Amino acid sequence: MYLPPHFAVTDPASLHQLMQAHPLGALITSGELGLDANHLPFEFDADEGEHGVLRAHVARNNPLWQEVKEGQEVLVIFRAAEGYISPNWYPSKQAHHKQVPTWNYAVVHVHGRIRVRDDARFVRRLLATLTRTQEAAESRPWKMADAPRDYVEAMVAAVVGIEIEIDRLVGKFKLSQNKEEGDREGAIQGARERGGEALASTMQESMPAALPGVAASAAD
Repeated sequence: MYLPPHFAVTDPASLHQLMQAHPLGALITSGELGLDANHLPFEFDADEGEHGVLRAHVARNNPLWQEVKEGQEVLVIFRAAEGYISPNWYPSKQAHHKQVPTWNYAVVHVHGRIRVRDDARFVRRLLATLTRTQEAAESRPWKMADAPRDYVEAMVAAVVGIEIEIDRLVGKFKLSQNKEEGDREGAIQGARERGGEALASTMQESMPAALPGVAASAAD
């Protein structure tokens, strides 16, 4: 991933927060049939291993778990708010017209090594954890015990667990940090008016102060 220094995020807490707030990751693998991508909700455990561990499950009918090799290197991509940025939102455009369209986004690339966990106990615990996390905001959270036991066991048997030991995290928050303060404020307002409240809020939170001496750049 192309990563200019002004867009690089290295603070683990910020990267972990994005991964946990947007748990649907794109798992990229390479096998005999070439590249493959699977979109899976992940559980992230920051306390296990040097950089943390990701856990997820796939349908037993999904060939992924049979095609990957133990310890094979994989990539998981987590993406947060994103959206188009118009040059018209920059006040400086009105003065010199030296602005171009761009796209803002925040992503975390997780590099790690995969392990297949065809283990009913592992899967059951994982599903319970994922459910508790996603149901936490419900007034009456659903839990696995709400369903008939034989039905739950059949569902558990129909999936296979995977675990990814994380080697490194790469964060890129491209949120107009390379723009002057007035242009950044204009981009935030423009995104908000376009309905991109999540992107506008992320831009606002990520840029508490102007970067001194930074000129507007088209090399995004």
